[in-house]
Amino acid sequence: MSLSRRRRWFLLLLGGLVAAVLLTGVAGWAGTAARPADPLPSWNPGAARDGILRFVRQTTDPASPRFVPPAERIATFDQDGTLWVEQPVYPQVRFILERVPGAVTTREELERLAATALSGMPLETFRADVRQWLARARHPRWQRPYTELTYQPMQELLRYLRAHDYKTYIVTGGGQDFVRVYAEQVYGIPPEQVIGSAGATRYGYDSQGRPFLTKEPRLLLNDNDAGKPEGIQLMIGRRPIAAFGNSTGDRQMLEYTEAGDGSRLAMLVLHDDARREYAYGPALGLPDTRVGRFTQELHDQALQQGWTVISMKNDWKRIFPFDS
Repeated sequence: MSLSRRRRWFLLLLGGLVAAVLLTGVAGWAGTAARPADPLPSWNPGAARDGILRFVRQTTDPASPRFVPPAERIATFDQDGTLWVEQPVYPQVRFILERVPGAVTTREELERLAATALSGMPLETFRADVRQWLARARHPRWQRPYTELTYQPMQELLRYLRAHDYKTYIVTGGGQDFVRVYAEQVYGIPPEQVIGSAGATRYGYDSQGRPFLTKEPRLLLNDNDAGKPEGIQLMIGRRPIAAFGNSTGDRQMLEYTEAGDGSRLAMLVLHDDARREYAYGPALGLPDTRVGRFTQELHDQALQQGWTVISMKNDWKRIFPFDS
């Protein structure tokens, strides 16, 4: 074989090898692209994760008998203990106590303290105070801002629902004005989709004639227990088809959600992981608490009515965004 023929043969062979490698790579890339990304990577396989995926698939597939039109895809979330840490004390309670330090032993005393601390304050001043407090406050255990102590699995769930045309709402016993300051930045939920305990405001004018609102010490809505479905009706006007909570204060919201027709999803977060977060109940023999109580009665009701109890310990691969 002449040198030129050997050279042509070698180049043809080399070209074939390169083409084979490229085709193999393209096939590999195509195979990777064909596999959809896991929408809930921080959830362990199990009833909770499977229930979420099945519910969303059934309610968003037009061919499914359980299909729900986008306008009716309403999902409501409690905040404290459901979306972020509530122990050892609710973040908003700490905010109030730091504004007016003093001994508080009862809920009534706390409410009076809050009314005194906030009464007569311009709404914009209050919002600025909340932003400043969130920027400097640190949780006593992790020494991180509270806005970093959101639950990564629930953040994924919020995004997953919104990707399928669900409208996500916060329905919290906490202060509506307080949560509205950071909800959009932290959860992707705009202030108009935050329902909380709401106080009155008074319209007035400043010294230059510009209108503003002042906070008043008068409660308009106690958005806890039965107040949650009442607030949902007042602010949304539609019954949710999915609801998520973690305590007895969320019971009526889940009952109201489940009472509707068609597909429904009701879930409760159980804090049973003292190593990675906290463990409290007193359901299932967990330590009792005055912050976010999950009673055995609530646990039994969940089992009877087909609500899903999410175990932090077993259902979540990681709890916080900064967990490895």
